[in-house]
Amino acid sequence: MDGYRTWFLRPSTQAAVVTVALLLSSFLVYAFPRSLPAFLLFQASLLILYHARIARALKIGFAAGALGLLLPILGSINGYYLEVGIQVGIFVVLALGLNIVVGLAGLLDLGYVAFFAVGAYLWAIFGSRQANQFVPASLIQFPLAPEWFFVFLLLGVIVAGVTGILLGLPVLRLRGDYLAIVTLGFGEVVRVLVNNLDKPINFTNGPIGITPIQRPPLFFLPVLEGLGIRASPAVLYALYFYFLVLLIVIVVTLVSQRLHHSHIGRAWEAIREDEMAAAAMGVPLVRMKLLAFAAGASFAGTMGVLFSAKQLYINPESFTFMESIGVLAMVILGGMGSIPGVVLGATVVTVLNLQVLKELSIWLNTLRHTEAAIYIPLIGSFNISQLPPQFEPAKYERMVFGIILVLMMIFRPQGMIPPRRLRRTRGG
Repeated sequence: MDGYRTWFLRPSTQAAVVTVALLLSSFLVYAFPRSLPAFLLFQASLLILYHARIARALKIGFAAGALGLLLPILGSINGYYLEVGIQVGIFVVLALGLNIVVGLAGLLDLGYVAFFAVGAYLWAIFGSRQANQFVPASLIQFPLAPEWFFVFLLLGVIVAGVTGILLGLPVLRLRGDYLAIVTLGFGEVVRVLVNNLDKPINFTNGPIGITPIQRPPLFFLPVLEGLGIRASPAVLYALYFYFLVLLIVIVVTLVSQRLHHSHIGRAWEAIREDEMAAAAMGVPLVRMKLLAFAAGASFAGTMGVLFSAKQLYINPESFTFMESIGVLAMVILGGMGSIPGVVLGATVVTVLNLQVLKELSIWLNTLRHTEAAIYIPLIGSFNISQLPPQFEPAKYERMVFGIILVLMMIFRPQGMIPPRRLRRTRGG
């Protein structure tokens, strides 16, 4: 048994397992493009890759091949896979930003989606004709050219970061529940503002929303045409946004790691563990708290710009309080303070919402029409067609998330992939 364990723990053996898992799951997705279990197996192979004990360079190579080559190929077969990948990337960045505020600095922020809204409306207003509602067309014609999208990606970082500082200034003395209540109110204030700033001057077009919004330019289109490659704009934009989101995820992950392992990250952790002790040790509380709010908000701001360009339409209902709770659930589920855990938590919650619950609802509806029956102990045979139409798992996603969080708090409060310090002390 020990010899088998030693053989399995060899880097060459684990590299072979990862290769087989990726290729087998990719083949299954290719052969059964509408199969949810096949796509979930492909995602599970990425988790196997993370836990595999192989060289870091080889692990990066596997990840680049899976996310940069295999998934786009599979997405060209079924475009919904690319959509899932884009949505996962968006929520990974949001969760990483909230992880800085909540997981590292210990500042409970329940209005985080407000920064996402700031970035989204920033590009939506100036990347559409909406800006001409308050800027005379004689001065400048809107929308701005598509190339301005990349400028606004950076502006989203700056504007959302400044907004985070403005939120942080009045709440520096607050802790715990009081801080959570104030940030919750801030999120609702932003949502109500964008919902009502259509009069007396129409800035946001109110509850109607803003559309159409400019997309970034397909600057590589002439190259593809020169190579004789023809593809519909829908496919090209899906791939374009996927790779753009993937690039932002990589950059944000690297920035988060550098911050986590820097003196700034250690100062945040000191504030989280004991604010008074941190102050006694010379940690500048005001500066570090403001920096945490600004860093977390900036990630959400740049993702908001991309979100509005991708959706082509936004309205205030995209930025409700429940969106903040959803991102917070991702951080808690993955492991507060753990970058890999937060990435896994965002992936699990997004896939559960977009795929698992919806596919389960479709499956139940199909069974209803076939009038299939199942046997339930103590009850007997039950005809599935008798299930009420309201019983659809997709409608109870918040309840499912709540149950998962309750179970996590009971059985694994440190999260799926806890920070290394907790793994060392608790053996998790």
